[in-house]
Amino acid sequence: MKKKVIAYLHTHWDREWYREFEVFRLRLIRVFDNVLDLLQSGKIPSFYFDGQVSALLDYLELRPENEPLIRKLIKEKKLFIGPCYTLVDEYLTTKECFEKNLEIGIKISKDFGCTDFIGYLADTFGHSKNIPEIFKNYGIDKCVVWRGCPDIPSEFKFCGINTVNLIRGYFMDIFSAPITIEQKAKWLKDNLDKIAEKSENVLLLPIGADHLGVEPDISKQIKMVNNLLDNYEIELSNPFKYFELVKNIFKYKWNDELRDNSKTFILQGCYSARANIKRYNAIACYKLKIADEIQKALGNKYFSAIEYAYKLLLKNQAHDGICGCSTDEVHLENITRYKKVIQVAETILKELEFIYPKEFGKYMLSIEKNCRSVIEFESENIKEKNSQMISSRKGFIDDILYNTQRIPITEDYTPIYKHLKQIKPNSDILKVTNNSLENSHVKLTISKSGKIKVNNISIDFIRYNDKGDTYNFGAVKNDICEIAKVIDSKILLKGEYRCGLKIKTTFFEVLVYLDKNSELLKFHIDWDNKYKNKIWQVSFGTDKHLTNTYSLDLGKIITRKFDPYYDIKKHLPKTKGIEVKTNTAPMNGYVGVDEFGIITKGLTEYEVNKKALRITILRSIGVISNPKNPCRTTPAGPPLEVIGAQQSGKNTAEFAIGFFKPQKANQRFNEFMLEEIL
Repeated sequence: MKKKVIAYLHTHWDREWYREFEVFRLRLIRVFDNVLDLLQSGKIPSFYFDGQVSALLDYLELRPENEPLIRKLIKEKKLFIGPCYTLVDEYLTTKECFEKNLEIGIKISKDFGCTDFIGYLADTFGHSKNIPEIFKNYGIDKCVVWRGCPDIPSEFKFCGINTVNLIRGYFMDIFSAPITIEQKAKWLKDNLDKIAEKSENVLLLPIGADHLGVEPDISKQIKMVNNLLDNYEIELSNPFKYFELVKNIFKYKWNDELRDNSKTFILQGCYSARANIKRYNAIACYKLKIADEIQKALGNKYFSAIEYAYKLLLKNQAHDGICGCSTDEVHLENITRYKKVIQVAETILKELEFIYPKEFGKYMLSIEKNCRSVIEFESENIKEKNSQMISSRKGFIDDILYNTQRIPITEDYTPIYKHLKQIKPNSDILKVTNNSLENSHVKLTISKSGKIKVNNISIDFIRYNDKGDTYNFGAVKNDICEIAKVIDSKILLKGEYRCGLKIKTTFFEVLVYLDKNSELLKFHIDWDNKYKNKIWQVSFGTDKHLTNTYSLDLGKIITRKFDPYYDIKKHLPKTKGIEVKTNTAPMNGYVGVDEFGIITKGLTEYEVNKKALRITILRSIGVISNPKNPCRTTPAGPPLEVIGAQQSGKNTAEFAIGFFKPQKANQRFNEFMLEEIL
């Protein structure tokens, strides 16, 4: 008896990647025009539009006359859209953004008449264990995944949701290949045999690929292939029919994240590619979140502006954008979008503060009191009672700038001073010398030999060679680590509420700040990168080998286990089709061990190395996909040169260390990021 194969037609649509958005959009017009013609003529039964609505909206901007037809096809269940707005990377987004992604995507999908949804994650680079819960909260009870799955059945429960693992991936373009039907049948049999090994009596087969149109004679080809297949019968349908047929066989349970790369590439170097993009993303996410929270508390005064900004932000979080593996032109457009998001968020905050000063102040103070002992504020006065002045600038005061009944004039351009004051008065110590900085929680010392220690943790700035690309770090066998040496240190800032040190090293200058009664010692580095093909890290050394880490993932703490003795340079693959295992992992604002935690501003990759926890602060590479990458023996994309990914010139890295338990991570993260608001 032949096994039933439910096949669905699709195209995976990266809005931008190795070509720019507008270039791909014009291709989208041709691809989707063809899909609509095939659906309207009945030559194909249905089409699955990649689990996102942004591509459809991009199409309709240039083809508005086809909207009635699209609505008709959706109503007839021939065209399936949503539930997401875009296909964001799961580890580089935030809980608020992912929820907004579904909220916006489902709203648009339902407006078009679509009511059937799958959590479709066919090409994201691994899968967060916290995603299924969010899907369930939005009424989505089924999921499709691929990358990151270990050797498990095709049908399984992923953290409580019925999920199918696309054993052979979504990239099934065999019907477009210039080969005979017999060759296509043989290729399909080989792949269906592999899917069948992990499936029961019904198999799911995607037909499509990246930016690929549907073959006009696809139904005829499938009929011809079926005549040649002994064990399988392919039926062109949709993934919803497949889920209905297999709804009672989801027995195997997987209750962890999916980041195994033994079967598929998870392209883990993308978490350190183009660190400037990640930094913009972190700042934009946080500012927009706070702006949204406050405007909601004051009565949804800026709902439409918030949604507009989130759409811009979500376009940037599509995996090939936020992962940093697109062309330089794509990422320049990303930065422009990020700047727009930040402008909207900042303006909303400033206008709310101007229009509702008492309510705004009360709300902000409630946020600050939960996580800070010292706050910043600006004033026209150089001296303020019970405060410490830390910087000044020239500009217009908010009472003029945000008053719609006034416009600023030259005479209004005035000095504005930034001050610190204490929210919770206490008797905490705060001391600084040329080689030390401390309060009752944290102490930094620099020894005569130039060793930096924070409490009992040693800090080193290190650098390695990188023969990789935007997808994967490329380790160099027998490479020797460069370690920065401390040349000098001196007092940068001395005051009642904040003190600082400037540490000059052979790599760069490091500014270190500590506030009164704060648990966070904050580091700020600005430097001019003149090196190519390097990875830069800050290493936090302990007195024991590290086996467990805690990190933030979609607002929740997750635990990961590591082999501290694993050395990537000793495991470089020698055969094709392998992506080497690493001791790196993604983080979203926090990573820690039992003794201490690290908070970062858009640094999203960490590594466990023996007794050290390392944070990547920059990885400079010059190609999207290097075919000679020693850590991945098969290309992951086109070998296009991307000079911008070298990140030559000015770079910024900000992070903080504190001695707190994982349960305090969100609180400490807010303390660090609130500087962007205040």
